[in-house]
Amino acid sequence: MHTDVKALFENLWQNYLQVTPSAKKVHQLLGSSQQDDVINDHIALRTFNLPKVSLDKLAAHFLALGYEECGEYHFEAKKLYAKHFEHQDRTLPKVFISELLLDKCSAELRETIEQLVAQIPDEAVTADNFLYSGTHWQVSQATYEKLLAESEYAAWMAAWGYRANHFTVSVNDLQNFASLEQVNQVLKDAGFLLNTSGGEIKGTPEVYLEQSSTLADLVTVKFSDTEATIPSCFYEFARRYPLANGLLYSGFVAASADKIFESTNAR
Repeated sequence: MHTDVKALFENLWQNYLQVTPSAKKVHQLLGSSQQDDVINDHIALRTFNLPKVSLDKLAAHFLALGYEECGEYHFEAKKLYAKHFEHQDRTLPKVFISELLLDKCSAELRETIEQLVAQIPDEAVTADNFLYSGTHWQVSQATYEKLLAESEYAAWMAAWGYRANHFTVSVNDLQNFASLEQVNQVLKDAGFLLNTSGGEIKGTPEVYLEQSSTLADLVTVKFSDTEATIPSCFYEFARRYPLANGLLYSGFVAASADKIFESTNAR
């Protein structure tokens, strides 16, 4: 596991850029081409509730670096469970990790995922690079399509594996923007497609969090039998509001996060 938290995030970022080429353009629109000018609110990771690769196994990488568990979330319709983690150093990004509850999925999907995860060496899960190691297997396009018919999340994981599913711009820390509406308008003017599920902006000041996101980049992936262009990763934008104690809300709103997941849906 990493001993340097900043090195971990830098590796996650570089890995994310490889399949999310639009991220650099987002930085140029909102700040500059330098990553430091755009503060990262949080990253998100995906996995399955299998013992080898459970949410807790991914979280262990962050807990070892001083992160603490801060909240849990249930997404009944999508069959997902999630937790978020924060570091005492508030300049470090929050971490949101979700897992697909395979016991709530069809036997066929469950067997397919179990076969994929079985190909991951045990020692790989605790290795420094696991959180940005991608896939440890190959799937056919037909398998991907079959998973897609039941679970967009499972299909995305089968195609892309372990990597940051998205990074998130902290709108509060942008110097040239006062609102999420302004950010969205600049993105749309530049040709970005936004996730409109549940509205362009999910959440309100009343729940202390507003979020929006681009639709995932369309990137060519190599299946075992062919190549295809499918959604990869996306960029999210979060504006947080102060609680009664004056501190910015640091959690997540399940109803909003539910819609953010759909940024990677096939289209």
